[in-house]
Amino acid sequence: MNTESGKITSAVRLALISSVSAIGLWAAPALAQQAAQAESNGIEEIVVTAQRTAQSLQDVPIAVTAFSAEALQRQQINNPLDIQLTLPNITFTKGNFTGSSFTIRGIGDLCVGNTCDSATAIHVEGMPLFGTRLFEAEFFDLERVEVLRGPQGTLFGRNATGGVVNFVNNKPRMDAIHAAGEVEYGNFNSLRVKGMFNLPITDTLAVRVAGTYLRRDGFTTNVFNNTRVDGRDLYAIRGSIRWQPTENTTVDAMAYYFSEDDNRSRIQKQLCQTDPTGVLGCLPGRRDPGFINANSTFVGTLASREFLTTQGGPAFGALGLGSLYGTDPYNYPGNTNPASLREIRTDFTPTYLADEQQYMLRVAHEFGSIKAQVTGMYQRNSVDSSVDYNLTVFNPAVARAALTTASAFAAAIPGLANVVAATSSGAQFCTSNAEPSGLGAYGGQRTCSATPQDFDRSNYTSSTKTLEAIVSSQFEGKFNFLVGGIYVDGSTKEGDYYVNSWGIDYLVGVLGAANGGYLGTPFFRNNSDLYTLKSYGLFGEAYVNLTDTVKFTAGVRYNNDEKFVRARSTLASFFVPFGTTGNAFNSPAAAGFDGDPGRAGNQPFQVRSVSFSEVTGRAVLDWKISDDNLIYASYSRGYKSGGINPPLQPIFAVNDSFTPEFVDAFEIGSKNSFLDGTLRANVTAFYYKYKGLQLSRITARTSVNDNVDAEVYGLEGEFIIQPTRNLAINMNASYLKTRVSTDKFLANPRDPSGGRSDAVIIKDITNGSNCAVVNNGAGGQAATRAFVTGANNAINAGAIPGLVAGAGLRGPTDFPADSGLTAGVGGAFGICGVLQALGTGTPFQMLPEGVTSNLRGNELPQAPQYKFSVGAQYTIEIGDSASLVPRVDIAHTGESFGNIFNGAINRVPSYTVVNAQVQFNGKNDKWYLRAFVQNLTDNNAVTGLYVTDQSSGLFTNVFTLEPRRYGVAAGFRF
Repeated sequence: MNTESGKITSAVRLALISSVSAIGLWAAPALAQQAAQAESNGIEEIVVTAQRTAQSLQDVPIAVTAFSAEALQRQQINNPLDIQLTLPNITFTKGNFTGSSFTIRGIGDLCVGNTCDSATAIHVEGMPLFGTRLFEAEFFDLERVEVLRGPQGTLFGRNATGGVVNFVNNKPRMDAIHAAGEVEYGNFNSLRVKGMFNLPITDTLAVRVAGTYLRRDGFTTNVFNNTRVDGRDLYAIRGSIRWQPTENTTVDAMAYYFSEDDNRSRIQKQLCQTDPTGVLGCLPGRRDPGFINANSTFVGTLASREFLTTQGGPAFGALGLGSLYGTDPYNYPGNTNPASLREIRTDFTPTYLADEQQYMLRVAHEFGSIKAQVTGMYQRNSVDSSVDYNLTVFNPAVARAALTTASAFAAAIPGLANVVAATSSGAQFCTSNAEPSGLGAYGGQRTCSATPQDFDRSNYTSSTKTLEAIVSSQFEGKFNFLVGGIYVDGSTKEGDYYVNSWGIDYLVGVLGAANGGYLGTPFFRNNSDLYTLKSYGLFGEAYVNLTDTVKFTAGVRYNNDEKFVRARSTLASFFVPFGTTGNAFNSPAAAGFDGDPGRAGNQPFQVRSVSFSEVTGRAVLDWKISDDNLIYASYSRGYKSGGINPPLQPIFAVNDSFTPEFVDAFEIGSKNSFLDGTLRANVTAFYYKYKGLQLSRITARTSVNDNVDAEVYGLEGEFIIQPTRNLAINMNASYLKTRVSTDKFLANPRDPSGGRSDAVIIKDITNGSNCAVVNNGAGGQAATRAFVTGANNAINAGAIPGLVAGAGLRGPTDFPADSGLTAGVGGAFGICGVLQALGTGTPFQMLPEGVTSNLRGNELPQAPQYKFSVGAQYTIEIGDSASLVPRVDIAHTGESFGNIFNGAINRVPSYTVVNAQVQFNGKNDKWYLRAFVQNLTDNNAVTGLYVTDQSSGLFTNVFTLEPRRYGVAAGFRF
């Protein structure tokens, strides 16, 4: 048996919680030629460190799946998108803001923001990582990957309510020089290179260097200019040193660097059932390959003829980009959204830059039966990504007409000449860069091109220092223990999200030109100026052998988290004179800016701090019926700290913070080997009761987080059959049921009517958000529409203080019959604040976020009810030392929902993926050749989705599987 740190004694085969071992139990031995050497010609044993000591996976009563290096290769697992296909009750999808969600048993990273903790903790060598890009890199030179399902905390340094993914690297070896390498070439002009070199310096000192490089063309065609986007160009390198000055002391040092610089897109495809009314932008009936109606957006409303008229009369309204009731600037001949998920139309090439550094030092020493280990880690991450957030092209004719009108009006409003100069250069249109000064195009920070641009930018830089100490026993008696402590000190600086648009640049200039300036910032900037985390935890477990076959485990953890945030959000928030330099906040008017609308007075930033502390733990009872059969039952309480919501511009009121989430998890299970070790059958059942599950929604262009209560339960079964040394078959299946368990009322941004037929959905022309008006008296639908019409007539007549007459706003109109909205719901452009004021004392009520709906009974996102996979391979021996190994894997993932509001529009359909390969292993496995195909059927299945906010038009970003890939590889090892 191979172990990481020593022989396994019966006294340290610790008993914890329940689960199934997964495909990793068989994958490495079944796939490698060495598998034939398994004991009794059965399935080879795999050693894991899920309990902080080396143990046979079948002896560990934890929901853990282990993939060895050979398993990763043979199952074509190169990254997390691949690994999730073969795991029960696990899904993985990319997210909207450079993030991703690895969901275990329905619990993933549903919370979005700098202050959110991960539900699934990502570890390297047992040490937690923060904001890691590891899930974007390629796997290389790994000893194994361990995936632990269920709450963790009494063994690992950070709390995790969903589970833990632990990457264990290969360590330097002192026995001999070792090297390995592989070159792979495939379609999309893909080149993947991996290599490793191990050098012993002395009998007690060795070094190891490994790396990977990937370059490929994009999976997506941009039909606008016939180019490919979403390519990859990345590399990673890791160096490690192991020193064993005595037989009881081991010192490990590791340094890792990852870098990516390419045109990878954070958005695979954007879908929309175009709303002809412009009130919603995209209708909630279907996900069509259409474009938003841009009249619904922030630019469409505030740069409209109607809104500008309310600010300065009809003459001023003539400076608008168009009418709210006219053709939107994206809907022009030839500008269509291709139906294929692998084709887009955009005039902006995405950019993606990321890097990560990790440095770790670990000292472990055995004092007889006591082992002590101290580990320090420093991690630094940065990411900077830009993409066309509309994935379309703004009509240059509309922009040119607006500039011509502005030039004509420059004699009357001299400041308009500055607007034209800032937003154009000859025949080109100039858009503000996403930059921190806040001056944008008006400070010379701009990009000029043949078409008006609109794009977003997501960027941050973070660093974290972590120190962990663990002491464990290896007594021969009935009692053992593990105690540990961890301290984390992390910070994120300039965690920003920008939305830039030529239309915003033009609009803020038009609104401020008469006063000799513009409204700053000329782009949306959600600026997390500083976020800090200081956390410490104390944890431990005690293990008691009640009998020779029955063990009891009790664990406890204390966690303390302190979080601090300094942040603000700006968009056309204050007047900035033309000629201002340095920073937009150098404007005298910036003194009146309120970065914290939730508190009295004006503050430049929202400054918040929160702290959380909690005691959690678990208890496990397991019974080793025989050497081949184990049953167990466990209870564990998981905890994830709360956080701070980002500041919103004063449109909606949301809570400053969100509370911690807790889970009470109950599991029972069994691990079994039959037929002389040629059959493994592992099953588990679990029930989770969640309180305060954290999930996000988009409000006012910002992700805010709420808490809901939920229940989760399910079954997992995994079966491995190796009837001969040459044939291996694996099967696994899972069932999962999730639901919101208590009343929770939220407004669905896609449908602010909440299903009420008497509601009228309003597009607020002053900020691009939606509200709803309902009638709590007699008259029903007709009365509501009459009330909205009357309010708009009052605005048109100049009867509302502060608004100039002549806007020409219309009464409610019907949505299309196939809109997905309740029959009778109407829509209109208007001003929500006016409707609220006029509704006072009447039966008509303006609801700022819309009519709320009860989420009780809804399924959690990214939680498919069914998953199953099957794989088979056969080793054909050639001569005495070579072999040919064909293999096929099929994985099916059932349907799920992309967000908590469920409904057909948010449904993620089921999908099936087929992978196949054949590998020829040369003499004594010293070299090999491989031909492969991934996603054989070229399935463009959606893995997740994200709905934008109302001022952006409610489009849906979808994330998909990688397309069919095929190629050849050659490698060596010695």
